[in-house]
Amino acid sequence: MLSVSDLTISFEDNQVLEGFNLVLESGDIFALLGDSGSGKSSALRFIAGLESAQSGTVVLDGNDLSSNGTHQVRAEQREIGMVFQDYALFPHMTVFQNICFGINELSKENKVKKVSELLQLICLEGIEEKYPHQLSGGEQQRVCLARSLATSPKLLLLDEPFSSLDKSHRDQLVQEVREILKKEGVTSILVTHDQNEAENFADKIGQIDKKKLHIN
Repeated sequence: MLSVSDLTISFEDNQVLEGFNLVLESGDIFALLGDSGSGKSSALRFIAGLESAQSGTVVLDGNDLSSNGTHQVRAEQREIGMVFQDYALFPHMTVFQNICFGINELSKENKVKKVSELLQLICLEGIEEKYPHQLSGGEQQRVCLARSLATSPKLLLLDEPFSSLDKSHRDQLVQEVREILKKEGVTSILVTHDQNEAENFADKIGQIDKKKLHIN
Protein backbone atom coordinates (compact mmCIF):
# COMPACT_ATOMS: atom_id res chain seq x y z
CA MET A 1 0.00 0.00 0.00
CA LEU A 2 2.77 2.47 0.93
CA SER A 3 6.44 2.60 0.02
CA VAL A 4 8.77 5.41 1.10
CA SER A 5 12.26 5.07 -0.38
CA ASP A 6 15.55 6.85 0.29
CA LEU A 7 14.02 9.84 2.07
CA THR A 8 16.57 12.47 3.06
CA ILE A 9 15.51 15.75 4.67
CA SER A 10 17.72 18.68 5.64
CA PHE A 11 16.98 22.18 6.88
CA GLU A 12 19.84 24.41 5.77
CA ASP A 13 22.91 22.69 7.25
CA ASN A 14 20.94 20.46 9.62
CA GLN A 15 20.22 17.00 8.24
CA VAL A 16 17.36 15.35 10.16
CA LEU A 17 16.72 12.20 8.10
CA GLU A 18 18.97 10.11 5.88
CA GLY A 19 17.98 7.08 3.81
CA PHE A 20 14.55 6.65 5.43
CA ASN A 21 12.77 3.59 3.99
CA LEU A 22 9.34 2.26 4.95
CA VAL A 23 6.95 -0.31 3.45
CA LEU A 24 3.41 -0.87 4.76
CA GLU A 25 0.80 -3.36 3.62
CA SER A 26 -2.89 -2.52 3.33
CA GLY A 27 -4.48 -2.15 6.77
CA ASP A 28 -1.17 -1.88 8.64
CA ILE A 29 -1.05 0.47 11.63
CA PHE A 30 2.49 1.76 12.08
CA ALA A 31 3.90 3.89 14.90
CA LEU A 32 6.90 6.14 14.32
CA LEU A 33 8.83 6.89 17.50
CA GLY A 34 11.53 9.48 18.03
CA ASP A 35 12.74 12.30 20.25
CA SER A 36 11.71 15.89 19.61
CA GLY A 37 13.53 17.17 16.53
CA SER A 38 14.34 13.66 15.27
CA GLY A 39 12.46 14.23 12.01
CA LYS A 40 9.40 12.03 12.58
CA SER A 41 6.88 14.82 11.86
CA SER A 42 8.95 15.93 8.85
CA ALA A 43 8.71 12.39 7.44
CA LEU A 44 4.94 12.50 7.91
CA ARG A 45 4.65 15.89 6.23
CA PHE A 46 6.75 14.70 3.30
CA ILE A 47 4.47 11.70 2.79
CA ALA A 48 1.47 14.03 2.94
CA GLY A 49 3.00 16.39 0.36
CA LEU A 50 3.29 19.29 2.80
CA GLU A 51 7.09 19.37 2.91
CA SER A 52 9.86 18.92 0.35
CA ALA A 53 13.03 16.84 0.72
CA GLN A 54 16.50 16.55 -0.76
CA SER A 55 15.66 13.06 -2.04
CA GLY A 56 12.96 10.47 -1.65
CA THR A 57 10.04 8.72 -3.30
CA VAL A 58 6.52 8.04 -2.05
CA VAL A 59 4.43 5.38 -3.77
CA LEU A 60 0.86 4.93 -2.52
CA ASP A 61 -1.30 2.12 -3.86
CA GLY A 62 0.94 1.84 -6.92
CA ASN A 63 0.97 5.58 -7.70
CA ASP A 64 4.25 7.52 -7.53
CA LEU A 65 3.31 10.66 -5.61
CA SER A 66 6.71 12.23 -5.10
CA SER A 67 10.21 11.55 -6.33
CA ASN A 68 13.58 13.25 -6.10
CA GLY A 69 12.25 15.65 -3.49
CA THR A 70 9.71 17.30 -5.81
CA HIS A 71 5.94 17.21 -5.38
CA GLN A 72 4.44 15.49 -8.41
CA VAL A 73 1.01 15.18 -6.81
CA ARG A 74 -0.39 18.02 -4.70
CA ALA A 75 -1.24 17.32 -1.07
CA GLU A 76 -5.00 17.67 -1.57
CA GLN A 77 -4.90 15.16 -4.43
CA ARG A 78 -2.99 12.40 -2.61
CA GLU A 79 -5.99 10.69 -0.96
CA ILE A 80 -4.23 11.00 2.39
CA GLY A 81 -6.00 12.04 5.59
CA MET A 82 -4.34 13.77 8.53
CA VAL A 83 -5.20 14.10 12.23
CA PHE A 84 -3.21 16.66 14.22
CA GLN A 85 -2.43 17.26 17.89
CA ASP A 86 -4.45 20.48 18.15
CA TYR A 87 -7.78 19.04 16.88
CA ALA A 88 -7.93 21.64 14.04
CA LEU A 89 -11.72 21.80 14.03
CA PHE A 90 -13.33 24.99 12.71
CA PRO A 91 -14.80 26.66 15.84
CA HIS A 92 -17.56 28.48 13.93
CA MET A 93 -18.81 25.25 12.30
CA THR A 94 -21.02 22.55 13.75
CA VAL A 95 -19.85 18.94 13.96
CA PHE A 96 -21.90 18.21 10.83
CA GLN A 97 -20.24 21.08 8.92
CA ASN A 98 -16.76 20.11 10.13
CA ILE A 99 -17.11 16.50 9.00
CA CYS A 100 -18.55 17.59 5.65
CA PHE A 101 -15.70 20.01 4.96
CA GLY A 102 -13.93 17.68 2.51
CA ILE A 103 -17.02 16.13 0.91
CA ASN A 104 -18.89 19.17 -0.37
CA GLU A 105 -19.40 17.49 -3.73
CA LEU A 106 -21.94 15.12 -2.17
CA SER A 107 -25.65 15.86 -2.16
CA LYS A 108 -27.26 16.99 1.12
CA GLU A 109 -28.93 13.60 1.47
CA ASN A 110 -25.63 11.74 1.03
CA LYS A 111 -23.86 14.11 3.42
CA VAL A 112 -26.45 13.41 6.12
CA LYS A 113 -26.08 9.67 5.55
CA LYS A 114 -22.26 9.84 5.60
CA VAL A 115 -22.10 11.94 8.77
CA SER A 116 -24.59 9.67 10.51
CA GLU A 117 -22.51 6.60 9.61
CA LEU A 118 -19.29 8.23 10.82
CA LEU A 119 -20.77 9.44 14.11
CA GLN A 120 -22.07 5.93 14.71
CA LEU A 121 -18.59 4.60 13.95
CA ILE A 122 -16.97 6.90 16.53
CA CYS A 123 -19.81 6.34 19.05
CA LEU A 124 -20.95 9.98 19.09
CA GLU A 125 -24.41 9.77 17.54
CA GLY A 126 -26.66 12.80 17.82
CA ILE A 127 -24.05 15.58 18.13
CA GLU A 128 -24.36 16.89 14.57
CA GLU A 129 -25.47 20.38 15.63
CA LYS A 130 -22.98 20.84 18.47
CA TYR A 131 -19.96 23.14 18.14
CA PRO A 132 -16.37 22.14 19.02
CA HIS A 133 -16.34 24.16 22.27
CA GLN A 134 -19.24 22.03 23.51
CA LEU A 135 -17.20 18.83 23.21
CA SER A 136 -14.48 17.32 25.40
CA GLY A 137 -10.94 16.97 24.05
CA GLY A 138 -11.44 13.28 23.34
CA GLU A 139 -14.73 13.95 21.56
CA GLN A 140 -13.13 16.65 19.43
CA GLN A 141 -10.33 14.30 18.43
CA ARG A 142 -12.83 11.61 17.44
CA VAL A 143 -14.67 14.18 15.30
CA CYS A 144 -11.32 15.03 13.66
CA LEU A 145 -10.91 11.33 12.91
CA ALA A 146 -14.41 11.18 11.41
CA ARG A 147 -13.65 14.22 9.24
CA SER A 148 -10.47 12.55 7.96
CA LEU A 149 -12.28 9.28 7.26
CA ALA A 150 -15.14 11.07 5.42
CA THR A 151 -13.03 11.35 2.28
CA SER A 152 -12.20 7.59 2.34
CA PRO A 153 -8.41 8.14 2.39
CA LYS A 154 -6.03 5.42 1.28
CA LEU A 155 -3.65 6.42 4.08
CA LEU A 156 -4.21 8.17 7.40
CA LEU A 157 -1.42 10.12 9.12
CA LEU A 158 -1.74 10.94 12.82
CA ASP A 159 0.71 13.49 14.24
CA GLU A 160 0.71 13.06 18.06
CA PRO A 161 -3.11 13.31 18.19
CA PHE A 162 -3.40 12.08 21.79
CA SER A 163 -0.63 14.09 23.45
CA SER A 164 -2.82 16.93 24.76
CA LEU A 165 -5.15 14.58 26.66
CA ASP A 166 -4.70 13.42 30.24
CA LYS A 167 -3.47 9.85 30.63
CA SER A 168 -6.78 8.17 31.49
CA HIS A 169 -8.57 9.67 28.49
CA ARG A 170 -5.53 9.17 26.26
CA ASP A 171 -5.26 5.45 26.93
CA GLN A 172 -8.95 4.94 26.26
CA LEU A 173 -8.92 6.97 23.04
CA VAL A 174 -5.82 5.15 21.76
CA GLN A 175 -7.72 1.86 21.99
CA GLU A 176 -10.92 3.32 20.51
CA VAL A 177 -9.15 4.86 17.52
CA ARG A 178 -7.17 1.66 16.88
CA GLU A 179 -10.40 -0.36 16.86
CA ILE A 180 -12.01 2.09 14.42
CA LEU A 181 -9.06 2.00 12.04
CA LYS A 182 -8.89 -1.80 12.19
CA LYS A 183 -12.63 -2.06 11.54
CA GLU A 184 -12.34 0.23 8.53
CA GLY A 185 -9.07 -1.34 7.32
CA VAL A 186 -7.34 2.04 7.01
CA THR A 187 -3.56 1.96 6.59
CA SER A 188 -2.20 4.41 9.18
CA ILE A 189 0.96 5.98 10.58
CA LEU A 190 1.07 7.41 14.10
CA VAL A 191 3.85 9.78 15.11
CA THR A 192 4.52 9.74 18.85
CA HIS A 193 7.28 9.98 21.44
CA ASP A 194 5.42 7.66 23.85
CA GLN A 195 6.61 4.03 23.76
CA ASN A 196 3.53 2.68 25.55
CA GLU A 197 1.20 4.56 23.25
CA ALA A 198 3.01 3.14 20.21
CA GLU A 199 2.82 -0.41 21.58
CA ASN A 200 -0.90 -0.14 22.39
CA PHE A 201 -1.79 1.46 19.05
CA ALA A 202 0.35 -0.08 16.34
CA ASP A 203 0.98 -3.41 14.63
CA LYS A 204 4.52 -2.34 13.75
CA ILE A 205 6.87 0.17 15.38
CA GLY A 206 9.81 2.10 13.99
CA GLN A 207 12.29 4.31 15.82
CA ILE A 208 14.23 7.22 14.36
CA ASP A 209 17.74 7.27 15.84
CA LYS A 210 20.74 9.14 14.48
CA LYS A 211 18.80 10.19 11.35
CA LYS A 212 17.95 6.56 10.48
CA LEU A 213 14.72 4.57 10.75
CA HIS A 214 14.99 1.27 12.62
CA ILE A 215 12.00 -1.10 12.46
CA ASN A 216 11.42 -3.10 15.63
